[in-house]
Amino acid sequence: MAMLKPYKDTFPVHKRKRIELIFFIEILWLYLSVQIGLPFLFSFSFFFFLFVPKNMVFLVMAALAWVTTRIFSAAQNSVQRITDGEENSVTKTAAVLPTDHEDSPDFIVETRDFSPTDFMTKIESFSLLSVYDIEKYETREFEAGDYKWRLVIYPNGHGQNKEKRNHISVYLAMVDTSSLPVNWEFNAIFTIFLYNQILDNYLCVRVNGTNGRRFNNAKSIWGFPKFISKKILGDESSGYIINDNIVLGAEVFVLKTPRVIERVTLFKPAEYPQKREWKIHEFSKLKADILFSEIFTIGDINWEMKLYPHGADPSSKGGSHLSIFLACVDSDRFDARKKVKTEFYIRLKCRGDFHHSEKFSVWFTSSVKDWGKHKFISLAALRDPRYGYLVDDCLTLEVEILVQLVV
Repeated sequence: MAMLKPYKDTFPVHKRKRIELIFFIEILWLYLSVQIGLPFLFSFSFFFFLFVPKNMVFLVMAALAWVTTRIFSAAQNSVQRITDGEENSVTKTAAVLPTDHEDSPDFIVETRDFSPTDFMTKIESFSLLSVYDIEKYETREFEAGDYKWRLVIYPNGHGQNKEKRNHISVYLAMVDTSSLPVNWEFNAIFTIFLYNQILDNYLCVRVNGTNGRRFNNAKSIWGFPKFISKKILGDESSGYIINDNIVLGAEVFVLKTPRVIERVTLFKPAEYPQKREWKIHEFSKLKADILFSEIFTIGDINWEMKLYPHGADPSSKGGSHLSIFLACVDSDRFDARKKVKTEFYIRLKCRGDFHHSEKFSVWFTSSVKDWGKHKFISLAALRDPRYGYLVDDCLTLEVEILVQLVV
């Protein structure tokens, strides 16, 4: 069998340089083909070799170059198909996500397999909400983060914008905020779910950011006006509505950041004294240990007077003095931090211009509910006709109150 001659002995120098140049051009074409995706160059380069004088070494080089280009071409096509498949998958997923929401930078759209932990609702015959012209549906309430919530669903969108009318709107709303403290406020991160009944997973739309949304008296409802388009939802192939049934859910995480809120209200001195008078008839016949006046309001605070006809001093066994107090009725509802700074006078009126009077200044709190004096006046002086405190057995008390400060 004939042996192949060495390459340098097969062709003269000028032929070898020509072959080497052509092979260099073929390698260059191969590189360009892979980079810019022009497979026709492979075939063109192969036929280019046919014009070269045929010999064993050259044909082997040409065949190897052609086979190599075919392998690279096949690999390139495979990569392209995979890439196209991924792009189509992303495009298909994006088509069912509400990425056209007007607040898109403020929310995150994703999918997950496990169900919502706080609340789920299944709405059967969902399309009938529109047929019956039901503008919104409010779900039953549920608890999360020590607060009560509900979902509010607008089957035809919420708002006057026509674009919103082409979407389903879903909101998270607080329930029974009237029982919360004054000036309540907190942040919450929440997610609203839509169940995909074909893929058995959940479309999740969650507010973005670490602080979520701020809930307070001014704003107690947040959500997504363009949660999902009606066109996508109505297509059963999307999996979100099957046999006209949809499943929605919610999760709420309340951010309980400790903070101190204090409101201080100072009251200007009243142009006219804030006084109340209390008459006790048939004083000498009183058997009760304690009497209460009618409740009255001064400085937006409810008050009453307390009278101990026989004294409230535990050390006075015989009841030698009259005891009088001013009580803050609202203090029963004060929290541990609320307090009211008050200056007041208690007067025991008599005939003429003379009165027995005591001045007090006190902070009323949840623990300091009343203030006054155990030994306001002796019972002997009270009954002495020379002073005239009892007129026709009637005792007249007067209180003058100035509410200075409420915290």
